[in-house]
Amino acid sequence: MKHQELLSPLDNRYSKKIIDLANNFSESNLNKTRFEIEIDWIIFLTTQCGKNFKPLSSAAKNNLLAIKKSFDSKSAKRIKTIETKTNHDVKAVEYFIREEMNKFSNLKKYQHLVHFALTSEDVNSLSYAVLLRDAKDIYIKKLDSLIKDLNSKSKSWATLPLLARTHGQAASPSTIGKEIKVFHQRLIRQKEMLKQMKPMAKFGGATGNFHTLNLSDVKIDWVSKTNKFLSSFKVEQNPITTQIESHDGIAEISHCIQRINNILIDLNQDMWIYISNDIFKLKLKDGEVGSSTMPHKVNPIDFENSEGNLGLSNSLMGFFADKLTKSRLQRDLSDSTVLRNLGIGFGYSYLGISSCINGLSKIQPNKQNARTELSDNWQVLAEALQIVMKLEGYDNAYEEIKTKTRGQNINQDSYLKIVNDLKISDKSKDKLKKLTPFNYLGIASKLAKS
Repeated sequence: MKHQELLSPLDNRYSKKIIDLANNFSESNLNKTRFEIEIDWIIFLTTQCGKNFKPLSSAAKNNLLAIKKSFDSKSAKRIKTIETKTNHDVKAVEYFIREEMNKFSNLKKYQHLVHFALTSEDVNSLSYAVLLRDAKDIYIKKLDSLIKDLNSKSKSWATLPLLARTHGQAASPSTIGKEIKVFHQRLIRQKEMLKQMKPMAKFGGATGNFHTLNLSDVKIDWVSKTNKFLSSFKVEQNPITTQIESHDGIAEISHCIQRINNILIDLNQDMWIYISNDIFKLKLKDGEVGSSTMPHKVNPIDFENSEGNLGLSNSLMGFFADKLTKSRLQRDLSDSTVLRNLGIGFGYSYLGISSCINGLSKIQPNKQNARTELSDNWQVLAEALQIVMKLEGYDNAYEEIKTKTRGQNINQDSYLKIVNDLKISDKSKDKLKKLTPFNYLGIASKLAKS
């Protein structure tokens, strides 16, 4: 099928933007990972698991490694052909490996060790853990690009004053850089949490009790042995499970990505409002169209696109966390089809990050409009008025300033009149007279540069 004929926008419209993730979560790569695990398990059994497993000769081991290295598109197609008969994906991988081993005379006597003492969920849980391990690296690399951009902008715009708004109303001023810094810090915290989350896998057989491995050699500590095998893939073992790994680790990753998505939705919506209020201007790009009928339009489409894709990711990630942590008794198969969609949840979030980065590249502060907003709202200094009065012992300072400012449109002249009429020291009056909406910023600039 051609790209434009595929069902998902991730596979057609946006395919070039998520190539690394798509390759990682593709069924071909899933089968390749299963294939490699099965071969590595044969080598592990015959080199580290005792006398009941005939050691591999150097030549035989080299042939196995050559088979492992040879996986290509033809291999992937052959596995899918076998699956049309088996109707079982992991078994199709097993039969394919047997076919490949049969080509070498010194490997035929080891064919019985393909998938030895394993259930398909042992191979699957480790395979998905490997895919998630690599997906995290791809995802965090993209997230780091956004975090770096936000850090740069927060420092560049650290001193640019901005009228803050709480409940949509004028509030104590900030700086553009400091407000960007808020999102920078939130994302760093979630990124560090995501980095610490390790995918988990099980390797305990049919119902998680290591029946067949224990039967093969009761003297071996199979929990320790299988942990060593899983560790070679940089995957953490869950030693106490049913037939399936419990997927709590996937739920943790899903919830973390949901939080990242929500932070970015918050950022996108704030950028949208700032643009709507002319605090930011959008850079023009030759050839772009904002409306099919209104030629003048320049729209914040990247932030809108990002918001939509992040919402899609949230829906999926929430479902993964909710569904995958439940399985009837020792297992049911409903998790299988859900796990195949993990890449879609990652993909929409990754796409949302990319669109947000594009949006940020097109904005520039409208310094004049930002200053105009501040100059039209001297009432934001009411907070300073009542605090200075309280410093001089006025218990009803808040109430007095409230009657003078609440719901009022205060300009510079009316502000100065209020200051002059206050029954406070000349020193305090001088302090207040030096304040303007442009310099009443607290330590916003310092926070932005931190």
